[in-house]
Amino acid sequence: MPSLQHLLHPKAKDIGFPVRRLLPAVVRQSVGPFVFLDHMGPAHFQPDTTEGDVRPHPHIGLATLTYLFSGAIMHRDSLGTVQEITPGAVNLMAAGKGITHSERMPAHVRQDDAAVEGIQMWLALPKPLEEMEPEFLHYPSTAMPEFNGDGIHLHLVMGSALGLTSPVKTYAPTLFAALTMKAGSQFQLPADYSELAFYVVRGEVYTDQDEKVEAFNLGIAADHDGLCLIAEQDSTLIVLGGEPLDGRRFLNWNFVSSRKERIEQAREDWINQRFPTIPGDDQEYIPLPR
Repeated sequence: MPSLQHLLHPKAKDIGFPVRRLLPAVVRQSVGPFVFLDHMGPAHFQPDTTEGDVRPHPHIGLATLTYLFSGAIMHRDSLGTVQEITPGAVNLMAAGKGITHSERMPAHVRQDDAAVEGIQMWLALPKPLEEMEPEFLHYPSTAMPEFNGDGIHLHLVMGSALGLTSPVKTYAPTLFAALTMKAGSQFQLPADYSELAFYVVRGEVYTDQDEKVEAFNLGIAADHDGLCLIAEQDSTLIVLGGEPLDGRRFLNWNFVSSRKERIEQAREDWINQRFPTIPGDDQEYIPLPR
């Protein structure tokens, strides 16, 4: 019996830097609370330019999660937050009823010609929290537990696994971890979540049913109880999942909601500039696509 329900291939996009988009997909809209997944970079940005800068833009109804493998990004938002994120750390922003933020490349990243690479995700908020007050939380890499053993290194970003629990806030049952595997090592997916997937950032792995998953592909577990991954070569992965969403979600541009009319309201609010602005970064913004 196949251990993978779906094997998703990326859609390449350029949003000022290269991204590989895995979620949402035609055959699968979400995995646990995750409704959006981009692998960005690695990318280099020229000094004294705005290459790679993402200008102010709005969100509602979701939490954004940024996790870097290399480089750095400067986050600013309408709460007044100014927070640089570096590899292994977490920026978690809950948009709730509405927030505006920007993501720009720090000058030192440009000057050092540093490669910026990471994962950017959206998590749909549970219906009772869709209109929560916005909040931003930052966690340094050292705040999150790690597991080492038998060729495996796991950095637990959200949720619980291998007897460890991350301090990063979750709004619903959620798992997110960064995983490195030495060639020949094995890793068994946690059996504590109803929906699980793994994305191969680098390398190549097989399932214990001999299903090959190459770099840049997302494998969604059919029945993850006992699903084991075997590294064909040194590999880097992320593991993500959680419990199913509490109902359908609609996605439109940067907005997520269980109600279409709420998204229409958000679109009108952005057109008429009724979202809050970002202190110190309010001279430009991304217009609503037509």
